[in-house]
Amino acid sequence: MGFTKWFPEVFKEFRCISVFELLKEYIETGRIKLDKEKFKDKTITVHDPCNYHRKSMMSFGQHFLDECRWVTAQCCPNIVEMEPHGMNGICCGAGGGAWAMPYEKERLDYGKWKAEQIKATGADLVCAPCHNCRDQIMKGLPKAFGKELGLNYETYYIWELVAECLVHEPWSEEEVKKSHEERDKQYERDDIELEEEEE
Repeated sequence: MGFTKWFPEVFKEFRCISVFELLKEYIETGRIKLDKEKFKDKTITVHDPCNYHRKSMMSFGQHFLDECRWVTAQCCPNIVEMEPHGMNGICCGAGGGAWAMPYEKERLDYGKWKAEQIKATGADLVCAPCHNCRDQIMKGLPKAFGKELGLNYETYYIWELVAECLVHEPWSEEEVKKSHEERDKQYERDDIELEEEEE
């Protein structure tokens, strides 16, 4: 997103979208198919990363709360919201690179609020779209507060959740033909010429 704001001339010829928009588009258009039975007996809660929602809204005038939940619901329809959530959601404590910094005490002080939020939902799964948030929620919080709070959940990136639900079906001749036509249109639009492999 930043590149499109600060270097718009470069992105006149390229389409720059978030992973949320890409996954939503692929699911809506049928480019990928999901098995909605995979997590039918599970509940999931969605962590709202600062970078993708509040910071993105402030910097670029766009957040991805709706897209994130829509994609999550296609994989696991039993969403249990943390309170507060969305634009008022609580930071996990590891944002801005804090996960990799030597401030473990501070990171976990903030993180305990998130651990308590997750516990209160009773969710089996947590969707944590950001890499810093995922590491904190998957590794940091259970290690620090697992016994104290009785934390018992699995953590997924949003794309991991989608990957778990992917239906792998061989394409028909018609689908292969359509895909090649779309590819050729994209190549033509983007002026892409692939080199022929030498034999």
